[in-house]
Order: sequence, then structure tokens, then C-alpha cells
Amino acid sequence: MTLGTTGTDAASVALLEDALRKTMASASGPALDQALGELGWAEMLSEDPDLAIPLVFRLLGETGAHASVLNDVILETIDGLPGGTPPMPYAGGNWVIWERTEREGNPILGGLPLLEIPGGEQMRLGEARRAVGWWLVGSARAMLDLARQHALDRVQFGKPIASFQAVRHRLAETLVAIEGAEATLSVPGADSPDLIAMLAKAAAGQAALTAAKHCQQVLGGIGFTAEHELHHHIKRALVLDGLLGSTRELTRQVGRGLRARGSAPRLVQL
Repeated sequence: MTLGTTGTDAASVALLEDALRKTMASASGPALDQALGELGWAEMLSEDPDLAIPLVFRLLGETGAHASVLNDVILETIDGLPGGTPPMPYAGGNWVIWERTEREGNPILGGLPLLEIPGGEQMRLGEARRAVGWWLVGSARAMLDLARQHALDRVQFGKPIASFQAVRHRLAETLVAIEGAEATLSVPGADSPDLIAMLAKAAAGQAALTAAKHCQQVLGGIGFTAEHELHHHIKRALVLDGLLGSTRELTRQVGRGLRARGSAPRLVQL
């Protein structure tokens, strides 16, 4: 099965997700780029982005792998040449490029090969922001799964800590944030695509930050150790939140735009 030839029925998507998850569990970086290319990533991104982007980027978050596919989403949006590394805005007014190749001295930011550059030009980033949003949601779910399993396994006072109300509240609040972000990311953006994409990216970033805070508390001391997986997902989430505009920056940008406009558009038909 390849990304470019799979059907859109539930069974086909489930098989594809399983194949992608196994691929991402065994490869990352340029090796994963190559594997995704062989699976038909470019064709599916062009033909069915509404399926390709949420599926691939969510799984990147859940598995902890990384690939340079965000470059492809941006290039597809701006009709750029395949294989390029378009400049991407980063938090604080900075700009970065996502390097596709491994070389000695590769810069690493949160485990990602992001190289800071002097500046870049503004471009359409709606689909790319949604893609990073799905990646953040995947990372948040990975953190929630780690915390949930720990809460079930860890016993204090003769019973699992999952039975303690304070722990349950933190896990529940994290789940609500994730589900809300996923719902926002799934909103069609026909009328105000850029606005919805910014709000969706901000919601996903907030969900990931909420997951990092609460899951760290649930895991306690073990969550601070380098041997535990949690720190990997927290670092990744912090970097992804800053990429293409942080939660705080996007929220303020949207607020300024709505104040200048004097009204808020209807984003969802209820």
C-alpha cells in the first residue's frame, strides 16, 4: 500500500495509518523522508491534502519521529519547486529553514534540524499552520498516553494514583484541550482560511503546552529524567509551538485584526 493509491474508506485509512506508524517507529529525519517518498507522500499531498496532512503530521507527533515534510506543504501552497527549503517564521520575529540533509554540525532545535537565517518573506501559511497544529496535537496525545499509563501503574497508599481526583482532573483537562484543538483543526476554512488556520495552530499549541504542564505533574520526578520519553515530547512541543507563530503571537495577531475590522466573522455553521 502507498500513500498515493490508498482509498479513503475507514479500512484503507486504518491500514495506511498502521503502515505509517511502523515506518515512523523505525526511521526519522532524512531516512523517514526517503521512506515517505517511496510511500507516495508527494502524490497524496497534491491529490488529497485533507487526508495526508492530518494523518502524517499527527503520527509524527505521536511517534516522536521527524521529517522535513513541512517544507513540502509550504511549497505545495506557494507552487514552489520540489525539494526546496522555504524560510519559515519563528517566534520572536526570527526566521528558520528546515534542513533536509544530514551534515556535520547540523543545528538542532528541540531535536529538529532548524537553521536560523537573517530573514524571509511573508507567504501563505494556512495549510502549513494546520500541519504543525496536527503535529502538536500528536505530541500532546503522546504525552497524555505516557501520563495515563504511569497513573495506572504507579501505586501509592495501596492504590493506583489514577484513582486520585487531582490526577484525574489533570488528565481530563489535558484531554479536553486536545479534543478542542482537533475540532478546531477540522473546521473547514473556505470563508476565512487564514484566520481559522491561525486559531487552529494557536489552539493546538495551547493543547500541547497544557499537556506538557499536566503530564509533567502526573509523572512527577521520573518525568524530569532524560531516560523517560516525556522530555523529548516537551522539547518538541515547545519548538513546534514557536514555528510559524507561537500560541501567544497568533492569538494577539488575530485579536488585533478583529479589533481593526470591528467584527468577528462566522467561522462555524452551527
